[in-house]
Amino acid sequence: MTAHPGPTLKGTLRAPGDKSMSHRSLILGAMATAITEIDGLLEGEDILATARGVEAFGATVTRLGPGRWRVEGRGGFTKPAGIIDCGNAGTGVRLLMGVAAGYPITATFDGDASLRKRPMKRVTGPLAEMGARFDWQAEEDRLPVTLSGGTLTAIDYEQTVASAQIKSAILLAGLNASGTTTVTELEKSRDHTERMLRAFGAEVGVEAIGDGWRVSLKGGQRLTGTSVSVPGDPSSAAFPLAAGLIVPGAEVTVQGVMLNPLRTGLFDTWIEMGADLTIANRRSSGGEEVGDITARHSRLKGIVVPESRAASMIDEYPILAATAAFAEGATVMRGIGEMRVKESDRIALMAAGLKACGVQVEEEPEGFTVTGGPVQGGATITTHGDHRIAMSHLVLGLAAQQAVTVDEPDMIATSFPGFVEMMQSLGADMEAA
Repeated sequence: MTAHPGPTLKGTLRAPGDKSMSHRSLILGAMATAITEIDGLLEGEDILATARGVEAFGATVTRLGPGRWRVEGRGGFTKPAGIIDCGNAGTGVRLLMGVAAGYPITATFDGDASLRKRPMKRVTGPLAEMGARFDWQAEEDRLPVTLSGGTLTAIDYEQTVASAQIKSAILLAGLNASGTTTVTELEKSRDHTERMLRAFGAEVGVEAIGDGWRVSLKGGQRLTGTSVSVPGDPSSAAFPLAAGLIVPGAEVTVQGVMLNPLRTGLFDTWIEMGADLTIANRRSSGGEEVGDITARHSRLKGIVVPESRAASMIDEYPILAATAAFAEGATVMRGIGEMRVKESDRIALMAAGLKACGVQVEEEPEGFTVTGGPVQGGATITTHGDHRIAMSHLVLGLAAQQAVTVDEPDMIATSFPGFVEMMQSLGADMEAA
C-alpha cells in the first residue's frame, strides 16, 4: 500500500468501535446468563477471533447487522471441542485465558505467527498462582499452550507494569475464585473491565493509592446480560486526526470518540505540542464520555512526553512518532519498553521506518527520540505485519516530500477495517502498490 503526498484533507468521519470494549463486551456477554445486545462493535479480525472463541466456549453469538451483535451466554464456559485460535488478538487470548482458568475445563490456545512471538507468562504467571495449570506445547512463555482450570484461590497481586490485559485476566479469573481477588497498580491502566463488570451486575471495589489504585473483586459473583453501546476507539481515531495535523490545509473531524481519561494521553500530548485540536459535543455513551474531535493543520513543537502518560497511550506512540517527525525540535518518548513486546518491536520498527524516510531518530532500550524536520519519504517500510506500524507510516506519507509504501497492509483489518477507504473519503491519495 502506498500513500502519496499532495491533496489536502477535509471531512467528517465516525470512529470505529473501541477495540478494548468490543473484546470485553463479547467475553462478559458469554460469561453471563441471558442476552447481551451490543451496538457499535468493531468488526475487525481481532474481534471476530474473540467472537469465534466465545462461541467455542459455549455461547451463542449472532450478528444482527453492521456493528450490532447478540450474545447469549450460558453463565459460564464449557470445554471447547477444538483449539481456540485467537489469530492476532493479544487482548482476546489473554482475557479468554483468564476467564477459562475459572472453570473446570481444559482448553488449548493458539494464534498466528505474530501472536506466537508474544510473551504469555505475564498473564499465565498470576493465573498459575491462583491454581490454573499450563502446559506449553512448543516453547515456554509462547503459544500454543493448554490450560486446565477450576478450583481457583484468590490472590493479592501487585503489578510491576501498568497493563489492563494482566489486570483484566486476573479479575475475570477472580469471579470464579474463592475469596477476594485484588490487583494493585502503581500506575493506572485503562479501566474498561471494571466499568463493564459493574454494568453486568458485579461489585468491583476501587481504592486510590498514590497515582495508582487497588481494584478488588469478590469471587462467586454471577453476571447478567445487558445492553452495551461501544463508543468510538481513540486509538483508531488517532490516525485520521494525525493526518489532519500534519497535512497542510487539512481539517478533519472524527465523531463519537471515547474520552475516558485513561485513553486520551495522545490528545493531551498533541495539545502540549501546539496542536489545533478541539473537542465538541461531549456526551455519554455506553457509560463512557465521548466527543467529536477536530484536528487542523498545526505547527507542532517537540516536547518531553511524561513517562507517567505511557499507560494511557501505549498503543499510540507509533502515530505520535510519525507526527513528531513534522514537529520543530525533539520529541522525547521514554518509559515505553512495553512497545517492544506488542505485535512487533514497535520501537525498533518505528525508528527504522522513520530513518528510512530521512527522519533523525535516536533509539534507546526503553524509548526513542524523534527530531523533526523535512520528511523526505520515498521509502518502503518493513512492518512485520504490524497494523499500527503500517497505518502510522501511511499517514506519514500523506505529508512527506515523496510517497511512502508499506509492505504488509492486509493486517490493518485486524484493528481498523475500512481504514484506507475512510482516509480516501477525506481526500487522501492511498492505493494498493
